[in-house]
Amino acid sequence: MNWDHTYERRWNGWGATHISFPLKSEAHQFLKEKLGQTAPLKNATLEQALQTIPDSKLPQHSCYSICAETRLRHARGQSFPDWLAMKSGELIHFPDAVAFPESADEIRTLLSLAHHHGYVLIPYGGGTSVVGHINPIPDQRPIITVSLARMNRLIDIDKDSLLATFGAGTPGPLVESQLQLNGYTLGHYPQSFELSTLGGWVATRSSGQQSLHYGRIEQLFVGGMLETFDGTIHMSPHPASAAGPDWRQMVLGSEGQLGILSEIIVKVRALPEQEYFGVAFLPSWSQAVQCVQALAQQGIALSMLRLSNPQETETQLKLATGDTQNQLLHRYLSFRGQSNTPCMLTYGLTGSDVQVRSSKAQFKNLLKQHQGVNLSKKLGDFWKEKRFNFPYLRETLWELGYAVDTLETAISWQHVPALVEAIETNLRHGLDDMGEKVHVFTHLSHVYPDGASIYTTYLFKVSDNYPATLSRWQRLKSTTSQLIADFRGTISHQHGVGLDHIPYMTQEKSMPVIHALKASRNVFDPNHQLNPGKLYPSYEIPNDHTSERGSTRIPQSRKASV
Repeated sequence: MNWDHTYERRWNGWGATHISFPLKSEAHQFLKEKLGQTAPLKNATLEQALQTIPDSKLPQHSCYSICAETRLRHARGQSFPDWLAMKSGELIHFPDAVAFPESADEIRTLLSLAHHHGYVLIPYGGGTSVVGHINPIPDQRPIITVSLARMNRLIDIDKDSLLATFGAGTPGPLVESQLQLNGYTLGHYPQSFELSTLGGWVATRSSGQQSLHYGRIEQLFVGGMLETFDGTIHMSPHPASAAGPDWRQMVLGSEGQLGILSEIIVKVRALPEQEYFGVAFLPSWSQAVQCVQALAQQGIALSMLRLSNPQETETQLKLATGDTQNQLLHRYLSFRGQSNTPCMLTYGLTGSDVQVRSSKAQFKNLLKQHQGVNLSKKLGDFWKEKRFNFPYLRETLWELGYAVDTLETAISWQHVPALVEAIETNLRHGLDDMGEKVHVFTHLSHVYPDGASIYTTYLFKVSDNYPATLSRWQRLKSTTSQLIADFRGTISHQHGVGLDHIPYMTQEKSMPVIHALKASRNVFDPNHQLNPGKLYPSYEIPNDHTSERGSTRIPQSRKASV
């Protein structure tokens, strides 16, 4: 993979300014038929947004920058409320400074400075959070966002043990390019791969698209260094240990509240001889779910399975191909006995040539048992080429007047069909009383022997103003999140907790567990200076949401979802 690391990044959206995802006219017409005519909202300019930034509470210092534009560019992630805040130019809350440490020593200097003066520190990786991990929240104390962007190199490869050590701020493309130069790969490819970092993956327990082969980040992370107020914790990469609970599991998903990761050790593999991606179609959703469940439980050596339901299959094909290609595809599928509402299954195979051939034969045999049709490699190659581009489509849709967001969970196979139906029904009818339609579609993004993750996308028209658009999102997000919690699905399979998922943590974990997690956090950060207010409430939140000393007020823009 060749990635340009010198590009200019959008200040109020996703990714590089020179990359776009144009929408075909047929696709735009498809969305208008689904949702109706739209009227886009006006975006604020960078100059307008800069005028809203208050003076920093901090003096100039060699450890950080108080530059207004730097603070603006590190004030938000990529959640829907963040998106509206950036597009409107009304971000409200900003860090007082941004630090760019280049070593563990410099992180320790920042921790010492924060401890001495009572500053708040927010670790910042690639800024891709979709649930509010990196957002400053109201606090009387000065806030410093700690960007790890300069800690981005491969430090060591242990070729005997197949372990690699990186700086925690290394983004996905640099992880892979530095490893592949040495003949290795990590194989962790979340959709945010272009921007997200190794430290962010660990801190939020992320999952890559090919985790069926390579494993989720908790299978890849084996150790490293955590910088805390009490000093450095060295996490040794023991292959196994019975010496009590595994501390590394506490660091995974801790979202920066125990300390700041400076170095990370991960398992790597030799580059595979072959990586093959293909696309197949199954005649119905029920048959398709049964097929991927069987594939997961029979242990066929696949690297990825992504199953789109009929609504997503239709939408993806409309967005990616022209009408003529769609007609030809459906004509062929009809000839092969498929229904008018097929389900697209994208799959991956990784390994030696012999392994890939063997696994492909097993895959095709099981696919045939479920009346599936395997197509040529061409669609699979197209998916591989475009797989990190979907976030750019959000920008295109926004400019046309459409809002888009996602929800994800995981649950056992027994409940997958019912939960998908419940999520889609709730979202599809969530704005009925406003006379507004919601276009909803789902795929199973990761499969396991005991269950699957459910990833649902929903589109709706923007309102004629920003607050009303946010209100539409709040209703859809909060009611569907509560539905997931009531089903006993996890509130997050791969995006973490941040701010948006806090209300559902107690229902998922139970109060004794929440108390234990808080107690652990209090040992390392008794004054709640490390990313406060995320993961679970650090303090009691006043009913009127007003800011008080010793309490954290949730930003007004998140009241309905936090």
